[in-house]
Amino acid sequence: MEELHSETQKAEPEPLSSPKIIGLTGGIGSGKTTVARFIEEFGFPVYYSDERAKDIVNENEELRIKIKELLGEESYNENGFYNRKFVSEKVFSNMDLLQQLNEIIHPAVRIDFENWVKKQTKYLVFKETALLFELKLHRECYKSVLVTAEDNIRIKRVMDRDGKTYREVQAVMERQMPEKDKIKLADCIIYNNTNLEDLKDHTEKIIFDIE
Repeated sequence: MEELHSETQKAEPEPLSSPKIIGLTGGIGSGKTTVARFIEEFGFPVYYSDERAKDIVNENEELRIKIKELLGEESYNENGFYNRKFVSEKVFSNMDLLQQLNEIIHPAVRIDFENWVKKQTKYLVFKETALLFELKLHRECYKSVLVTAEDNIRIKRVMDRDGKTYREVQAVMERQMPEKDKIKLADCIIYNNTNLEDLKDHTEKIIFDIE
């Protein structure tokens, strides 16, 4: 892939002893993961919180015990792996259980992230997480970046991607923090209503304007 040489791109400052942490978030169907991949193409490291959490719940025995105590033995399958389908169904309509689960998993992810940051050399590092604002993680970041799009566009993307019905996607969106509230909290907003080329250009401008 060709390197971008945008006029908006700034010279990279000298690496700092402690990089600036940029929170990256977006609701279902927003294109958050695509933006994260673009950021990596621009040369910046991205920590995928949600993906790491999937590994950590299988690797950390203490978490395994706490999750089983909270949700039952079925939260891990017969092979000892985290049963995401069972857990998702269990907490989907129970916000109290979901909060308790987050309180178990989040501290372990935080420690993993802090260890990851210590290994980075770039002046900016990005923490990708779906719950940046819900868990108030943006308060720990230098800046927050929100990827967003119109609701009907997000719904169609998820229907096409996951084979879900309109109502199923809408139900998930209704459980997430409203976009208008996220927009109020975000320092930078990337709108993803058109195409990948526009999205990449917009991402580049936003990222290299962070000082």
